[in-house]
Amino acid sequence: MALKDELDIVIPTIRNLDFLEMWRPFFQPYHLIVVQDGDPNKVIKVPEGFDYELYNRNDINRILGPKASCISYKDSACRCFGYMMSKKKYIYTIDDDCFVAKDPSGKDINALEQHIKNLLTPSTPHFFNTLYDPYREGADFVRGYPFSLREGVPTAISHGLWLNIPDYDAPTQLVKPSERNTRYVDAVMTIPKGTVFPMCGMNLAFNRELIGPAMYFGLMGDGQPIGRYDDMWAGWCCKVITDHLGYGVKTGLPYIWHSKASNPFVNLKKEYKGIFWQEDIIPFFQGVKLPADCTTVEQCYIELSKQVREKLSSVDPYFGKLADAMVTWIEAWTEVNSSK
Repeated sequence: MALKDELDIVIPTIRNLDFLEMWRPFFQPYHLIVVQDGDPNKVIKVPEGFDYELYNRNDINRILGPKASCISYKDSACRCFGYMMSKKKYIYTIDDDCFVAKDPSGKDINALEQHIKNLLTPSTPHFFNTLYDPYREGADFVRGYPFSLREGVPTAISHGLWLNIPDYDAPTQLVKPSERNTRYVDAVMTIPKGTVFPMCGMNLAFNRELIGPAMYFGLMGDGQPIGRYDDMWAGWCCKVITDHLGYGVKTGLPYIWHSKASNPFVNLKKEYKGIFWQEDIIPFFQGVKLPADCTTVEQCYIELSKQVREKLSSVDPYFGKLADAMVTWIEAWTEVNSSK
C-alpha cells in the first residue's frame, strides 16, 4: 500500500461510521483520525479492524485549553483539528456520506490511490498543458511547452470531485433539486498560478508538511454567523500561499459517490451571508500580495490574518474575529507540533 506509514485519513462525523465498510479494501491499511462533532457523550461506533484514534469536544478542550476556541463546533470545520493532531506527511479527508464511486467501466475507484499519484507527481501552475496532467501514463507536455518549466513544482493539494450529488450552494440546489452529476471526466489539471478556486473538503488530500498550517477551516457553525464556507476559506488561503511559496494545486480525479444532498433550506440559512460576503472576499484574495520575507506557511498565514483584519473587517466584524482565530490556530498548531 502506497504511503501506508505516511498518510492519515481524517473523518469528521456525528454518526456511526458504517460507511467505512465499503472503503475497507482501500482504507484498512491506513491510520484514521476521527473528529467527533456535537455531543461528546454520544458513542460513535467504528467498524472492527480499523486502526483509529477518536477526538470529541472534551478532548479538543483538554488538548488545546483556551486555544480550543479556534476549532468550530457543530460544523464539519472541526475536521482541521485532526490535521493538527496528525503526525504524518500526508492527509486525506473524506465525509461520511461519500461512498466508493465506479469508473465508466464499472470498476470501483480507489480514490486514495489517485490522490497519492496526484500528490507525488509535480504540478504545472506556471504554464497550462492542453493535455492536462503531463505526468500520467500516455500523456506528456505538448509542442510549445517550455522545456525550462517541465520539471514542474511540488504538489501541495489534490482536490477530488464527486459523482451523483454535486457540491452546489443552496440557491442552485433549490432551482435544480433533482440534478445529479453523471459526467466522469478522466482528467487531472493544475489550477494556474493567480487563480483562486472553490475548494470542497469532502474528497481532499494534501501534503501536510508543505501546506498543513494553512489548512484551517475557519470559525463556522455554532455561535457564528456563517457555515458551509469552512473549506472555501481554507482553499482561498491555501491557494494564495501555495502561489507565493511556489507549490501547486491539482483538481479533477479521483471521484467519490456523494450519496445524499443536504437540506437546501438549512444550507441557505448557513450560507446566506457568505453568498454576498464572497463578492468582497474573492477580490480580496485575488489582490493579496505576501511580502518576500514570508518564507514559511506560518509566516504567510499570520501575514494573511493581518490583511484579513485590515481589509475585510469593514465587510463585517466577524472577519476581525476570524483573523484572531487564524492567529490562535497557528499558535495551537505550533504548540502541538513542537511537542511531537
